[in-house]
Amino acid sequence: MPIRKHRPDNAHAPIALSRRLYQIVRARLAEVQEPLGLRPLEFGLMIRVHDTPGIDQNTVAEQLALDRTSTSALATRLEDVGLLQRTLSDTDRRARSLVLTRAGRALHDRHRPDSEAVQAAMLACLSAVERRMLTALLVRVIEANAPYVRPGAGRRKPTKRAAQKAAR
Repeated sequence: MPIRKHRPDNAHAPIALSRRLYQIVRARLAEVQEPLGLRPLEFGLMIRVHDTPGIDQNTVAEQLALDRTSTSALATRLEDVGLLQRTLSDTDRRARSLVLTRAGRALHDRHRPDSEAVQAAMLACLSAVERRMLTALLVRVIEANAPYVRPGAGRRKPTKRAAQKAAR
């Protein structure tokens, strides 16, 4: 009798599980951040700016794996509601430096513990050792696939040549 390789069912494929985890994270964070009138990426941008005042907009885009247009839209929205201030960089007149306003710092300081509590609650089903292991494994997979951590990866329309190749 031939040996059959085990194939995980689709529900337990790592890609499917990663997508479901992403859905859970977004939903859990939205419960905390939507009452503030914020989306998770907006609060994520606020955390980056809080932790690195004066960071330039393009660096934030890289750190959040967002394209510059999306990052600019997030920053504009936060600026419009008075939580963020953008200024021209002292070192590069093309760059925008970001800092939280007084209202932005106050909102961050009040609600960052809530976001961290969501993360802790989500991972409470794991032991401390398992949480560290999960983090280490995620970092390893992400670093091994770093060329794919870029804005728009997987969203680009296939070229005509790629479509023809896939059809073969």
